[in-house]
Amino acid sequence: MTWLQILLVVAFCFLAAFFCQHNDGLYHQTIYQVDQVQNGRAVKMTDEFQNVDHYHTQQLYGTITNGKHAGQKLHIKNSYSDSHAMDHQYTKGQKLFITVHTQPKLHATVKDIKRDAPIAFLFAIAISLLFVILKLRGVTVISSILINTILFWLAIKIDHNNNGAAVILIFSILAVIFCFVTLILVMGWSKKMLVTLSAVLCATAATILITLIVFGVTQERGVYYESMQYVTQLPKPLFIAEVLIGVLGAVMDEATDIVASLATLKQERPQLSRMDIFKSGRQIGKSIMGPLINVLFFIFMAETLAMTLLYLKNGNTWHYSFSMNMSLGMTSSLISGIGIVLTVILSSAFAGLWIKGDER
Repeated sequence: MTWLQILLVVAFCFLAAFFCQHNDGLYHQTIYQVDQVQNGRAVKMTDEFQNVDHYHTQQLYGTITNGKHAGQKLHIKNSYSDSHAMDHQYTKGQKLFITVHTQPKLHATVKDIKRDAPIAFLFAIAISLLFVILKLRGVTVISSILINTILFWLAIKIDHNNNGAAVILIFSILAVIFCFVTLILVMGWSKKMLVTLSAVLCATAATILITLIVFGVTQERGVYYESMQYVTQLPKPLFIAEVLIGVLGAVMDEATDIVASLATLKQERPQLSRMDIFKSGRQIGKSIMGPLINVLFFIFMAETLAMTLLYLKNGNTWHYSFSMNMSLGMTSSLISGIGIVLTVILSSAFAGLWIKGDER
């Protein structure tokens, strides 16, 4: 990266954050800016498990920045704990989403913190780096993300309108569309893309089929669907749909790497036989399979770390804490691992069968 590119990236990121700091008028929700904070005394609290926490009270003084009450001064009371488990400590300069009440007089309660500025800053960094590093190919990557986001939103809307009656079918169709759109944008229309598409779809389908067979044989013992909180539809189909999308992402990443590497190898050494290509694909798969499985494991398990620690702090056993928080994440990791292993075999086999020496 040149100094000019670095300066442009920094400027773009700060402009994005600045815009989000001053876009209150675009929101329908009422926004409140904290101008002054007065902190009260702390009260020590101890529960039956001897966990100690401190509760504080705050007096917030600020101004409503949008809506029909814009410009009005308002005083809001807030309480929070040191653990911040269910609350927040607010500081001067923060902007908050509030609910305004007019009876018996104008007052408000805090709903949440306005967080769009840091999120916009991170988005700006990601987009800038894509353009700087990938140049015009960054446009295709961003386009695929935007299209897939819209498709995902549409799938959720369709599932909601059907009350979850066909969640597996909906997300299976979505997975096929995801795969096709992403690969056509990233790799272009070529035999290499078709090989990757075939490997991804076959590996994903085989993985889900194996999962359903294992669940049927074991009668799903040890799979605690009740740990899926706030689920308003049948948890098993929803979990299968979650796993389907998760497996698809891991499988697509791996298949793309393997097929692209084998296509380059075949281009440079066209005399290689199909078996040589297959063996080379297995060697490539071995080198990326371990790190990829571990990355997925860390992602799945990290999501549940906070709740697991909370369960342990409240006197629950390791077995119960793991079962109610980490068991589904562990199951998802194992299923994804199966998909990753199958992808190595299928990608190598399809590449050996279909990629010729002149295929890029």
